[in-house]
Amino acid sequence: MSLVMSIRGVSLKSFFENLIFLSSVSSWFFAQLIKTVIVLLNARRKSTREVLAVLVWRTGGMPSSHAALVSSLTTSVAFKEGIGSNLFVASFWFALIVMRDAMGVRRASGIQARALNLLGRNLAERLNIEYHPVKEVHGHAPLEVVVGAFLGIFIAAAYASL
Repeated sequence: MSLVMSIRGVSLKSFFENLIFLSSVSSWFFAQLIKTVIVLLNARRKSTREVLAVLVWRTGGMPSSHAALVSSLTTSVAFKEGIGSNLFVASFWFALIVMRDAMGVRRASGIQARALNLLGRNLAERLNIEYHPVKEVHGHAPLEVVVGAFLGIFIAAAYASL
């Protein structure tokens, strides 16, 4: 039992000390932190709950934390494994899919949800009926994805130079 615990403990410790993991998580965190600061600067009043939601969970906004994370992952793999490795190729295509989805599908569905909610609220007011709005998923504008990607690349390069 103690052998299994020590193997798991070493694996878990090495996982959290892995530079690829650290650069990816740092990129995500700094993108969310920057996004939170921007929200605070642009808003008049924000509750602590709303600030925490932006910091930890909310999607959309400048910069893209999705793009920061996957570009950091791909850049870190490039530094560690090389651009000729299978892992780099897989992470490269994964990053492109995630960033394309953030700009395309998620953005389009968010715009459609916003329009549907506006239409639903207007009809509910006119016909005096109850309307339950759909969730508005926030995608990213291309600039938000580009800034997030550069943030991730920069952070991964900084970790690689440590």
